[in-house]
Amino acid sequence: MRKAVPMTTPRTALLGTGIIGSGMARNITKAGIPLTVWNRTRAKAEGLGGEVADSPADAVRDAEVVITVLSDGPTVAEVVREAAPKAGTVWLQSATVGIEACDELAALAAELGLVYVDAPVLGTKGPAEAGQLTVLASGPEAAPEILSPILDAVGAKTMWLGEAGAGSRLKLVMNAWVLTIVEGVAESLALAKALGLDPQLFLDTVKGGAMDAPYVQLKGGAMLAGNLDAQFPLWGAAKDARLIEEAGTNAGVDLALARALVAHFERAEAAGHGDLDMAATYLAH
Repeated sequence: MRKAVPMTTPRTALLGTGIIGSGMARNITKAGIPLTVWNRTRAKAEGLGGEVADSPADAVRDAEVVITVLSDGPTVAEVVREAAPKAGTVWLQSATVGIEACDELAALAAELGLVYVDAPVLGTKGPAEAGQLTVLASGPEAAPEILSPILDAVGAKTMWLGEAGAGSRLKLVMNAWVLTIVEGVAESLALAKALGLDPQLFLDTVKGGAMDAPYVQLKGGAMLAGNLDAQFPLWGAAKDARLIEEAGTNAGVDLALARALVAHFERAEAAGHGDLDMAATYLAH
């Protein structure tokens, strides 16, 4: 059950209304939180319930909280510099940017006098639209109080993990597992087909057993049915796989699967499937 929204809610700006950001925006406005949205392609920011700004600076002008849900670290940094929120603004950084960029964004927040909360989210289009994301939040101890109505609106669960940076680290750990499942299912289906079997037999055999998971059936079914409208785009999966591999290398961990994920997702992206769902990796086998 959702918590009741306090009488006083923070005026919020959301920068980036792609697949995840648009769902977050709708749920924030449904919760009665005053919201201004901005996206580089204005049409993608319209119809979400919030006021649409012409520039990042216009979006954040009166905001107490700024949320970024953009494509990568450099883009986040560029847009926040352009926006230049007033000192003291709480910055909820929810894009998946990796460890190095997360640290660089924390430095940018300090430079601008912002309260930096590193809070990437787990979930794709469906959970974002349903307000069922999992938020991996890390930052100052005082941040949860002002952010609680926003986090309750966009997510089913918020984990507070300590100092800023822990959220981005855990997001890479979680995505390593998610991407491994997707690619593993794709390879098993492709192998079944190559061996003259109906690929559906793989999904039917694991169904309901210890080797099954809802995500196995969801993504495997989408692969076989060709239902590849982006819930999370393949280009984003390739980007995240590179961040995972980089993190492992820098930490001295040999992530052989991560290297393979990078190669496989980039192969599918090069084949022209980048804007499809990450399940489109199956098409490149």
